[in-house]
Parts: sequence; C-alpha cells; structure tokens
Amino acid sequence: MPEAEFQVNGTLIWYYYICKRQVWLMAHALGPDQEDNNIYQGRTIHEFSYQRDKKEINLGNVKIDLVRSEKGQLVIGEIKKSSKFLTSATRQLQFYLWQIEQMGIAAGGELFIPEEKQRIEVTLDEEARLELETATKEIIDIVEKAAPPPAQKIKWCKPCAYAEFCWA
Repeated sequence: MPEAEFQVNGTLIWYYYICKRQVWLMAHALGPDQEDNNIYQGRTIHEFSYQRDKKEINLGNVKIDLVRSEKGQLVIGEIKKSSKFLTSATRQLQFYLWQIEQMGIAAGGELFIPEEKQRIEVTLDEEARLELETATKEIIDIVEKAAPPPAQKIKWCKPCAYAEFCWA
C-alpha cells in the first residue's frame, strides 16, 4: 500500500495497542464481523449516549465521537463501551488531540464510558506525542507488509470480531 495514499487514523491507533494483526486487517479493508455482538453493543451505546452533543465530526483522518464546550474550552470526546481497553482508548484520544493540535486547534479530551458512568480526562503531553510518533511509524511498517502479522493468542482473542478470520 503506497504511503502517499495511506493515513494512520484513530481506529488503527486503537487496534495497535491491542493486536498488530488487527491493524493490518483493518488497514487493508478487511473489516471485522459487523454482526459481532461487541460491535453491535458499541454502536448502540455510541448512537444513544450523549445525544445533546455534536457527534461524528470528521477532520481529515480524524473522526471525533463528540464535541462540546466546557468552561470556554473545546473538549473532544471518545465514547467507549467499557474501560477494558483503557490504554488503547487513551492513545486513540491522544492521537485525535495531537492531530487537531497540528491543525492549530487547542482542545481538551475526555473518554466517556456511559455503561460504567465514567468520564476520564485525557491530556496530550510530550511523552504521548513521542509515543504516538513511534506508533504511527510502526503502523505504517505493519501496513506496508504484503501479509498480516501471524495470529497470536492473546487475552482479547475470545471476544474479538476477527476471531474467525484468525482461528478458523
């Protein structure tokens, strides 16, 4: 896949911190099973939570779940089904903050986990910027390979919407 056509996005950042194979599959348009119960639940939570906020904002390769103004500051939010993948969710939101910062937009970040009634503030610091630079380069390296990384059993395989693809 030529690098000029390919842009790392938040979904790939999220997958990167869970399973590198998922990164390759998603980047090559081999999407997960859309009938998977976890995907359905996530879609439903996203659709019916925080209905008063502006949702699904697209800025280039950034797709923000919700935007609101709190105390005069722009806050971008990411809605998640649970806190199980907190590292991935945090990095995904930091990626969005990093991308919009490069567009000259200052914003704070918040993870919203409605089923757990949690709101977690997320900030972008220098350590996160460096981590995201590394992750972005590694994602490009993964995507440019002719085949996906080999399947590896990890704790997230059982509920994964790609499980059939990897283990059938």
